[in-house]
Amino acid sequence: MSQLSSKRTKPGNIIVGAEQVGRRIDNFLLAHLKPIPKSRIYQMLRRGEVRANGGRIKPDYRLQPGDDIRIPPLFEQPKATPGKPPARLVELIKTCVMYEDERLVVVDKPAGLIVHAGSGSAFGVIELLRELYRQEQDLHLIHRLDKETSGCLLIAKNMAVLRRVNHALKNGDVEKEYDALFQGRLQEKKIRVDTSLQRHRNRHGEGRVRVEGTGKTALSEFEPVTVYQDATHVKVRIATGRTHQIRVHAGSIGHPIAGDGKYGDREFNRKMRAAGLKRMFLHAGKLSVPALKETGEYQFTAPLPADLDAVLTRMSQGHV
Repeated sequence: MSQLSSKRTKPGNIIVGAEQVGRRIDNFLLAHLKPIPKSRIYQMLRRGEVRANGGRIKPDYRLQPGDDIRIPPLFEQPKATPGKPPARLVELIKTCVMYEDERLVVVDKPAGLIVHAGSGSAFGVIELLRELYRQEQDLHLIHRLDKETSGCLLIAKNMAVLRRVNHALKNGDVEKEYDALFQGRLQEKKIRVDTSLQRHRNRHGEGRVRVEGTGKTALSEFEPVTVYQDATHVKVRIATGRTHQIRVHAGSIGHPIAGDGKYGDREFNRKMRAAGLKRMFLHAGKLSVPALKETGEYQFTAPLPADLDAVLTRMSQGHV
C-alpha cells in the first residue's frame, strides 16, 4: 500500500450532473479517484462494489442524468486543496449572470471559457459560480456548451431542479435556439437532420463524434436567415443535446460551421478569419424551460455577441 495512505474513506454517493453525462463509468472513476490504482478501480467494477441507482454496472456503462453512483470505502491519499479562482475570472462571470432566483442561475457564457474544470483548465463556469455564490452549496450544471460557444447556460441551485430540468431535456420539452454561420448557400426554407451520432476516441484520447446508424438519436432543424455570397446565417433548433450535435449535423449536409477547427473546412475558415472571425460562429441565443413555478415557463435570450455581429455586418457590406 505504498501508493496509499492508511486513511479509509466511508462509502460515498455521487449524483451525476450534466458535465458527466455520457461518460463511461470507468473513465469517470479513474478521473474522480486519482489516488486509487487503476487495477483497484476495475476490480471494484468486476466485483459489483460500484453501483448505479442500486444496480451493478459494467466498465463501459455510460452515465445518465441524475444517476446515483455509490462508491465503496477506499484507502486513499488526501487530495490537495484546489486553489481559488483568479479574481478577474470571478468578476467576469459575475458580469455574465443574466438571471437568478431561488431555483436557477442563468449565464450568458462568453466564448473561450469552459463550463467545468478539465482538459488543462483549472476553472470553468461552475467553479467560478461556486466561488461567486459561496452561500450556495448545491450548484449543478444542467447542460453544457462547447468552449468556443457563447450564450445561455443553465445552472440549478439544488438537485430537485436539476432532476426536473434534466427530465424536461430528455423529453424534448426544453426549447433551444442557436445562431450559426454555415459554409455555403442554404436555399431551403428549413432543413431537418435526424441522423444518429456516436462518440469515438482516437489512440491519443481525442474525442470526435460521427454520424452512425447505431449511435444515439439526434434531431436538428436549420432555418436560413440571411444568405450571403459564400455563407448563410442560420437559426438552429435542437430537440436533443448530443455532444457536438449541431457541428456534426451541419457538416453532414455539406455546410460546416464557420470557424469550426474540428469539423469545419480549413480553406473556408481561413477566409472567415480574414473577415474578422476569431472563433467558431455558434451562439446559444434563446432558451425556454417548462414551468418550475406558478407563473409559467422560463424564457431567456442572450443577444448575438459584438464579435459575431461584426462579422455579419462585414458580410452584408460585401467585404467577404
